[in-house]
Amino acid sequence: MNLGESIWTLLVLFLMIMFFMIFFMVVLDLFSDHEESGLAKAVWIIFLILLPPITVLIYVIARGNGMAKRRQKQVEQAQSEQKAYIQSMAGSTSPADQIASAKALLDAGTISQQDFDSLKAKALAS
Repeated sequence: MNLGESIWTLLVLFLMIMFFMIFFMVVLDLFSDHEESGLAKAVWIIFLILLPPITVLIYVIARGNGMAKRRQKQVEQAQSEQKAYIQSMAGSTSPADQIASAKALLDAGTISQQDFDSLKAKALAS
């Protein structure tokens, strides 16, 4: 195999991998779009099966902006869910809540005034 054939083979492999990545992104976007009707999804799928390269190109041109917006919305939703989960597992993390908890411990006699002052300083520092 000479250099030209090797370069051509690598180029073809790269283009195939790129096409399949875009193809699966289109399919995933199609099924994750809740605003699209079932009939429209079925038509897109039929054309994706019959004429994949042309249909992928048309889909990306016609709905590419929506794909990016839907993907961004999914990422933001996942981040907010992750943040909510972390906060629920970590408990209250605001300085006011930490000081209130320390004050309750002080009032209950569990900690001394000196311990309360150090916890308050630590909460205000964070």
